[in-house]
Amino acid sequence: MPIAQLLSPQQLTERLQQPGLVLLDCRFALDDPAYGLRSYNAGHIAGAQFADLERDLSAPVRKGITGRHPLPASDTLIATLQAWGINNDSQIVLYDDGPGAFAARAWWLLAWLGKQDNVWLLDGGLQAWNAAGLPLTAASASPQPGNFSGQPQAALVLDASQLQQRLNSTQLTLLDARAQPRFRGEVEPLDPVAGHIPGAQCAVFTDNLASNGCFLPAPKLQQRFAALLGSRPASDLVAYCGSGVTACHNLFALCLAGYPLAPLYAGSWSEWITDPQRPVATGD
Repeated sequence: MPIAQLLSPQQLTERLQQPGLVLLDCRFALDDPAYGLRSYNAGHIAGAQFADLERDLSAPVRKGITGRHPLPASDTLIATLQAWGINNDSQIVLYDDGPGAFAARAWWLLAWLGKQDNVWLLDGGLQAWNAAGLPLTAASASPQPGNFSGQPQAALVLDASQLQQRLNSTQLTLLDARAQPRFRGEVEPLDPVAGHIPGAQCAVFTDNLASNGCFLPAPKLQQRFAALLGSRPASDLVAYCGSGVTACHNLFALCLAGYPLAPLYAGSWSEWITDPQRPVATGD
């Protein structure tokens, strides 16, 4: 079973009545943390439950120590997944407004806990759902608690010291999912230091998408990442971004392209810069 899978809106409508299906609405806005829940309450796909990036898909921030969206403790996340009615054999569909970055964070967390099959992203998200003229509801779901059990996959995560030790490796491919101006250090709207980790390449996550907001076909994605990898092995690729969220979009797209699931530097730029001894680069 492929680790990265997409469903079209039409395919999802055909599954909505299937037993064992769990839908998570992952909408969020970095500049308006209340946006997701407000939007969910206004209307969501029938049966979906709200998964908040900061409350459910991240741990509390420890200022000066962590990045902006630290990984949740595994036992806390497992309890949350169980409260959403998730079992080990559940089929899970994740969506956000459309780009897929917040849905991909939920996908990555499930993969990190070992749930690497029967998980889909709604291709194009709610934007594609609405464009298809499909209905929304304001009714909330009340699932029976699930029995999901998982174990963190240590190989899928790097911390700052592990990454720093690898920076001089000629085999490392370090992909930064942020937009070019932030990568270059020309602007920084979210963090106190601008720039990127030395040796990184800018791989803007939105370049995984076609003009309609859906993911590019697998051959196009393969072409994109092959160019970024060059002659280096995919096994030495690491993904990061501003806070460990949009990097998951690149990791999902890499899997769609047929590459193995690569590690995430989960703390990402916002954690990297908490230690002034860590090196910083600007420009291309």
